[in-house]
Amino acid sequence: MDGQNLTHEDHATFNPDQANAAFHAAIRHVNRRIINRTEVVDQIFSALLMREHALIQSRTGAAKSLLAQQIFNMFEGAHLFMVQASKEQQPDTYFGGLDIDELKKGRIMHNTANSLVESEFGFIDEIFDANDYTLRALLTTLNERALILGVQQVPARVHSVIAATNYLRVSEITEALLDRFIFKALFIPAKEAYTQYQIAQRYLLHKGKPSVPGTRIPYGLLKRTSDVIKGFDTEYSVRIPLHVIFFANSVVRYYEVQRNRIIKERPHEHPHLKDFYISPRTYSRAMDMLRVIAFLRGRMEVVPEDVEQLWYLYTVVGIHEEKELFRKCYSTIHKQLCSARAFDQIKKILEFQEFLEHLKVHPEQLQRSITEIEGQPLRRTLTEWAKETLGITLGVVEGRFNGATPVKVWKARL
Repeated sequence: MDGQNLTHEDHATFNPDQANAAFHAAIRHVNRRIINRTEVVDQIFSALLMREHALIQSRTGAAKSLLAQQIFNMFEGAHLFMVQASKEQQPDTYFGGLDIDELKKGRIMHNTANSLVESEFGFIDEIFDANDYTLRALLTTLNERALILGVQQVPARVHSVIAATNYLRVSEITEALLDRFIFKALFIPAKEAYTQYQIAQRYLLHKGKPSVPGTRIPYGLLKRTSDVIKGFDTEYSVRIPLHVIFFANSVVRYYEVQRNRIIKERPHEHPHLKDFYISPRTYSRAMDMLRVIAFLRGRMEVVPEDVEQLWYLYTVVGIHEEKELFRKCYSTIHKQLCSARAFDQIKKILEFQEFLEHLKVHPEQLQRSITEIEGQPLRRTLTEWAKETLGITLGVVEGRFNGATPVKVWKARL
């Protein structure tokens, strides 16, 4: 594999550029091994950087298992748990067999050694073949990173799980499980002659097995990078400006409305869907996804153009119509804001809102120069900033503390 030579100690001396190069090299290696799946590969690496899970659906023989194993093969220092689900299995298959000594005492406890609980990575094939009791037990482990069964509560080391299925089984339990897999992809079998030729070439070379890269990424580096992505790192962070957050939420909301409009207008095309619902869990993950997009593009700050790539999170990769609809929603909102020069106005309003919230918590700072308020983006006196930036007077600020809504006051005084 091309890229930097990495060691287990690299995560202790984290360098964003080197980490970026390592992940791009890994993505290139997987794409050389797995033909015609570049978008799914990008999506799953995003899941890994966010510590999230991914679900792949396709007909049999579409190399779902090979893709998962090849991606996990790019890392070292992490344990991989693999299982093919079946209706006969009990939670023991995933969480370890019962501890006989504890059972003699009347306590049902699992010996979690070498189980999913003690693994950083997991691959569950044919996940919907598992019975509802087992799927219910998996929910907590996937979301809370813990085994909670009866009196047993054990933290789980699970970083990311890839699940594969030939079909979707709709029930109350599976709907909840699907929400844990916020990244979803559908493999459409490739029929083009040249693509089939490339697949045959790779099969002859690797005999249908995942290849071993010359250099693997230490799991510690993945963990450190995901800390940066999720805002846990104390040294590095990927910044999301306030106006980008506002813009992203506007695009996602518009996409949700458009998806529901289509379902209502064409119910025969979506017989299994009553509505299109984005859970608060998935909404919140958009911020992490934006950080991933910026990071993989070599930046430590998100820009409005990164929002277009949120289709990886909010659509099923492989369904072209969903991708194009999201891009159309992005383009519509982006053009509206750019044509009205609204980005700058939104940025000013949101900065002002944040500043007023700060003053609400610290009202005594109203008596001080704005340049003395540490950590604020404004570097003038409050009166000067309000007048020069918004064309308003200090009365706007006073109105905020008299119960007026800042945005409404701003519009009234502008």
